Amino acid sequence: MHPTKSYAAAAANDPLNPYIIQRREPGEYDVVIDIQYCGVCHSDVHQVRNEWGNSTFPMVPGHEIIGKVVKIGSSVSRYKVGDIVGVGCFVDSCCECHPCQEGLQQYCENGANLTYNGVERDGKTPTFGGYSTQIVVNEKYVLAIPSNLPLDQAAPLLCAGITTYSPLRQWKVKPGDKVGIIGLGGLGHMAVKLASAMGAEVTVLSTSNKKKEDAIRFGAKHFINTKDSKTFVDYVNYFDFMINTAAGNIDLSQYLPLLKLDKTMVCVGAPEHPSTLNVFPLIMKRRRLAGSLVGGIPETQEMLNFCGEHNITAEIELITIDKINEAYERMIKSDVRYRFVIDINSLR
Repeated sequence: MHPTKSYAAAAANDPLNPYIIQRREPGEYDVVIDIQYCGVCHSDVHQVRNEWGNSTFPMVPGHEIIGKVVKIGSSVSRYKVGDIVGVGCFVDSCCECHPCQEGLQQYCENGANLTYNGVERDGKTPTFGGYSTQIVVNEKYVLAIPSNLPLDQAAPLLCAGITTYSPLRQWKVKPGDKVGIIGLGGLGHMAVKLASAMGAEVTVLSTSNKKKEDAIRFGAKHFINTKDSKTFVDYVNYFDFMINTAAGNIDLSQYLPLLKLDKTMVCVGAPEHPSTLNVFPLIMKRRRLAGSLVGGIPETQEMLNFCGEHNITAEIELITIDKINEAYERMIKSDVRYRFVIDINSLR
């Protein structure tokens, strides 16, 4: 074990402060990564404040990790010292169940091992995330970062990118499809960029006009202010596919009628409170409401390669680690465009 600098929350609602964690020595198939950048996900706030009721402490958040390989285990074949790599939302899984065998490790039937607020495969050693100077991960769960992408702007791809890419791929969005994106935050702005690069006709649905120019700049063809009550009349039966990225609770029954017959809305945002639903918009047009959780390792690598080919990265505000508590408060107020990223060099 070796001591590693980090920022951690000691208990629910406590501010994050400097904290020393112990990282394991690399095993046969492990990669040791010096972390350079770590994105700040809204789920970090939910977990630190125990808003989902499953938090354990002390907690070192962070699952949008990019860094440099500085050491490898004796049998590592995928990476070498000096490679620039990423780590996303999980760092291990059982490798034996059907989802794992299909490359869908995020749905591991025995439980994927989360990058933080989880435990290792031994069932007892806690996992600590990317608000730290170093991490040790099995090579199977490490991802190659395209060389043309700016590393700080690429960090959010490890969660925000794959969270929105996966449903676009799974529901086979194709050129010309009319895709509606609900919300234009950390997830929503990535959904716009990715869907536009796939050739879709993208419409952003937002509660104000403040981000209209941004939406168009990111590739959206249309922008709808949902405060206009005509929205839910004029756009009935309009969309081929919708992604709901809202972190707050919205009335899904208002939005579902905007889908065409047999089309799907996928929820990727994670509101603090349970949603209620009027099922009639589903029944009347055989519409579908679904959910999606990040992506497996193969799909995440596919997403990174796609972003490299299309020069897609996140819009970020780079911060030093000592600004993280302030960043949390600003995130709650939607005062970021569009993702905070921590310069981990500020922790060294």
